[in-house]
Amino acid sequence: MNSARLVRGAVAAVLASVLLTACSSDGENGVPRSWIRDKYSSNGGGWVDPDSTPPQVADAIHRHRAALDRASGDRSEFLRYGDDMVTVSPYGKGSLISIEDYRNGYHRHHQHLINWPSPDSQSFRGGGPGEGK
Repeated sequence: MNSARLVRGAVAAVLASVLLTACSSDGENGVPRSWIRDKYSSNGGGWVDPDSTPPQVADAIHRHRAALDRASGDRSEFLRYGDDMVTVSPYGKGSLISIEDYRNGYHRHHQHLINWPSPDSQSFRGGGPGEGK
């Protein structure tokens, strides 16, 4: 009896792990957070590339995982990933990478995101868990 409980518990743990991984924003279409964390230095409020310009950093991120949309403005680059957004802005001689919720980022930088969907519209689908429902 004990071994049957152990097997059921192990199966449940594996299934829970798979489901949590599938729903994370680092999934197939989400922001490549773990890649950004591994490639760039953290500064507490984001990640820094001390030598590359915002377009160069945005190109590298986009090559690693293609964004749904991309825009530029005010010397910054903006990448849209479902319900998240990556902003790459000038930081000294390099770039600062920040990741934020799409709604907040859209409202902060809307003047540069002319062709992006408004998160306030009823037709907006962020691309996160439950997309298309």
